Amino acid sequence: MRLAFLSSDRPEAVAARNGLAQRYGGVSPEDAEVIVALGGDGFMLEVLHLPLARRVPIYGMNRGSVGFLMNDFSEDGLTDRIAAAEHAEIHPLTMTAVDSSGQSFTAMAVNEVSLLRQTRQTAKLRIVIDGTVRLEELSCDGALVATPAGSTAYNLSAHGPIVPLEARVLALTPISAFRPRRWRGALLPHAAKVCFQVLDPDKRPVSAVADNFEVRDVVEVNVAEDTAASMTMLFDAGRGLQERVLAEQFSV
Repeated sequence: MRLAFLSSDRPEAVAARNGLAQRYGGVSPEDAEVIVALGGDGFMLEVLHLPLARRVPIYGMNRGSVGFLMNDFSEDGLTDRIAAAEHAEIHPLTMTAVDSSGQSFTAMAVNEVSLLRQTRQTAKLRIVIDGTVRLEELSCDGALVATPAGSTAYNLSAHGPIVPLEARVLALTPISAFRPRRWRGALLPHAAKVCFQVLDPDKRPVSAVADNFEVRDVVEVNVAEDTAASMTMLFDAGRGLQERVLAEQFSV
């Protein structure tokens, strides 16, 4: 099995990469059958954003902090673990954001696309779903659209629902909503097209973030699942991503 080893710059991740490469004889990512990512969840997201992730499965091992998207670290039996691993296919979101100068930016998000107020002023957003205005004005710190894989990340911290991996829905979640107070978000069909329109952007500037890519001073942000793109993540047998998402709903 041809393995490529990539790591974050944390010392323990670098040491793990060097040790594994020496033991298993790593190849370049371009020649790999599987990429082994060593770090935390943030580094896993970085690797998933690489163009190679569209065709090479990613097996992560935790050399970071939380490690929800990672497997436990061990140098032993790595090829056997990968051969027996469960596959999770991830469809990312595509964000198209237009800023106040009219410039358009496109980025991919594995976890979520979030809109965030830039100043002390509350953001005011209009939410349009598939061309229909569903919420005329949301006063809030922001709002986000999360994939099922990302529903246990920022979405969960914002009190959004955990979405089972095979549910084929997206979570639309407000962040610290002020008006309307009782609105807690929505679950949308995975094919839904979400448009955020920023109201009063000069007084209430808003930024848009797709995972770790940020656009400042946006006036409109469109979000949709990219069904043509997919990445494959590998998880140890019995500890697949679907099981992790389900178990997270019962964690206390």
